Amino acid sequence: MDNGFAFDILIFAALAGFLLLRLRNVLGQRTGNERSIEEANGNDSPSAGDNDNVVSLPERLKAADLPDDPLAAGIIKVKMADSNFDERSFAEGAKGAFSLIVKAFAVGDLDSLRPLLSTSLYGGFAAAIQDREDAGLFQDTAVSSFLDAQIVAADIEHHDAVVTIKFVTEQIKITRDSDGKIIDGDPDHAEKITDIWTFRRNTQSSDPNWQLTQTRSPDVAAPDQAT
Repeated sequence: MDNGFAFDILIFAALAGFLLLRLRNVLGQRTGNERSIEEANGNDSPSAGDNDNVVSLPERLKAADLPDDPLAAGIIKVKMADSNFDERSFAEGAKGAFSLIVKAFAVGDLDSLRPLLSTSLYGGFAAAIQDREDAGLFQDTAVSSFLDAQIVAADIEHHDAVVTIKFVTEQIKITRDSDGKIIDGDPDHAEKITDIWTFRRNTQSSDPNWQLTQTRSPDVAAPDQAT
């Protein structure tokens, strides 16, 4: 009896380990299903055309007028394309979106995720949720605090504003089996987790909302830098 119970625990632990790798590929790293920057200017981006990926900015803003710092220059480009953009307000709003997306992913709330994610990224999230449900596993995740949330990249691609934020959070993450037993995580211990998320919005659209188009961990290069 005891040996059988121990064997069941080992099976659950092995299965949980596989699924946790899959889930981390969604929230902590690139999903493998998300778009490259070039692909992002295709089906998922209504403002993209067939031309090369060029920056469309008012004539009065010339490259010589931009600061040498890429981040500062990128933020200026975004502000020129969207006069309502404020980096501090954006970072605060992104923190709210982060908490909402992490919670919705944990409980498998696809309806809440759909409008917040690009089509391809939504597919990666949905697949990971389905894998978890098929295995009879349940995830509890709570963002207990934000240690940092700062913009690390910004640019304009055609008419799309693209802004990347690095989040450093403390999260309590627990995985339970179908009997409610904890098989991974500690409800009394918060993990320090770093995520890099990229958001995109068509600046010519009346819709003020941004969509999450990419997630990755800090040790994974952005698509245009990957080798």
